[in-house]
Amino acid sequence: MKGSVIVLDHVKSREVAALLVNGRLHDLLVDQSPDIPRPGTIYHATADRPMKGMGAMMMTLPDGKTGFLREAVGLKPGQKCLVQVTTYVEDGKAVPVTAKILFKGRYAIVTPDAPGLNLSRQIRDEDARARLTALAESAMAGSKFGLILRSAAEHADDDAISTDIAQLLADATKTLTSNETLQGPGPHALALRDWAADEVDDAKGAFDRHEVADLLTPFTSVRFDLSGGAFAFIEPTRAFVTVDVNTGADTTPAAGLKANLALVRELSHQLLVRGLGGQIVIDFAPMSKKDRHVLDGNIRAAFKIDPIETALVGWTTLGHYELQRKRERLPVNVSELL
Repeated sequence: MKGSVIVLDHVKSREVAALLVNGRLHDLLVDQSPDIPRPGTIYHATADRPMKGMGAMMMTLPDGKTGFLREAVGLKPGQKCLVQVTTYVEDGKAVPVTAKILFKGRYAIVTPDAPGLNLSRQIRDEDARARLTALAESAMAGSKFGLILRSAAEHADDDAISTDIAQLLADATKTLTSNETLQGPGPHALALRDWAADEVDDAKGAFDRHEVADLLTPFTSVRFDLSGGAFAFIEPTRAFVTVDVNTGADTTPAAGLKANLALVRELSHQLLVRGLGGQIVIDFAPMSKKDRHVLDGNIRAAFKIDPIETALVGWTTLGHYELQRKRERLPVNVSELL
């Protein structure tokens, strides 16, 4: 099947979204346990106790959970503070939160604590920038909040952008003036907000209709095949994610570099679908040190277009390569969906 489609459905009572591109599973979102706060959730929290020497503060959240606010300068115990969940966390650990609140929509982001109007740097056309600036100024007239227009706004209909901004302003005003918690978006809302596709199929039975289960099957194994006969293993541990690359039957001098380049081309996709983040350690196949610069350039190119914020830490003394990836998702056990 040519083109792209967003498939929205429920699997075993869990909300699930899949992005298919030319018949291939490109991305997957699976709802987690309701006991785990979603990123984007906004709480009216109470400062609990400072973390001496760190400038951080432990926070008490309305649902009884504990939050960890890394930058808490000037905040005192007992003081109320609006915070937003930044990443997923394993049950039993403090929830990472920030005091920099964002209300994010498909075309815009409202910033209550950062006034001013800004456009995405990816919007380079001067006529488009002028049109969007005028639209933003009109939509934000009389508001003290700030606004960022996302790159998706460049080719969007003006009415759609205005509607998106109006909804974000309403959410921001309600959240800031009440004690209610604003829940973070689930898989369906995230997919419609962040994914671009030619079609959306949200009718009952969408997963079966697009045979998504068959596309998920390869992700049930820790092993996945690479081009040229190479293969790799990706295994999450409690501390970090390990990736091991193997050349397979190829024993030529260039086998290591070819296998490693194949892994780099596929790694972002594997991490997305499996929902893996945090610290990632790659044990590349043996290759000459002089070839590392070739691999470095390919790693930068591959993760430059990755939708998840990823820091390329680099090579270790033992010859491993390290990444630090934002935990926007929790690991997905694909077998549970089949």
